[in-house]
Amino acid sequence: MDEGKQHVRMVDISGKKHVLRIAEAYGRLKLKRETIERIRRGNVEKGNPFLIAKIAAINAAKMTPLLLPLCHPIPITHVNAECGVEDDEHVYCRVRVKAEAKTGVEMEALTAVAVALLNIWDVVKMYEKDEKGQYPETQIELVKVVEKLKLE
Repeated sequence: MDEGKQHVRMVDISGKKHVLRIAEAYGRLKLKRETIERIRRGNVEKGNPFLIAKIAAINAAKMTPLLLPLCHPIPITHVNAECGVEDDEHVYCRVRVKAEAKTGVEMEALTAVAVALLNIWDVVKMYEKDEKGQYPETQIELVKVVEKLKLE
């Protein structure tokens, strides 16, 4: 791209009305079966990964404009984070964000899910490493917007 044509701009939403905006995002983390069993038994040295992830998700939703420079700061009115064991190889996080705002909250929901999953990974990483200190099985998957609503 020609240097003269490059630009970055925050979209001007000044003329838009405040309406109730809701977005829900989902993602999951693939882990070793042994790690899933450890979580189920409540035998994770750093603590409850789901409790830590929920708190991190709420914080991440509120901090989204600091992480995504073109994302508008909006008055979030509610964040609900749910995390748990999905099956023998996955844990999941689902986050629903609400705001009375001029722009949507899907980026806040996506950021919250991603940060929640990263926090779970951080809490269980000692159990996921192989003999070389690598993570051959661990991966974040399917981070997506499940629903986006604008209620006028």
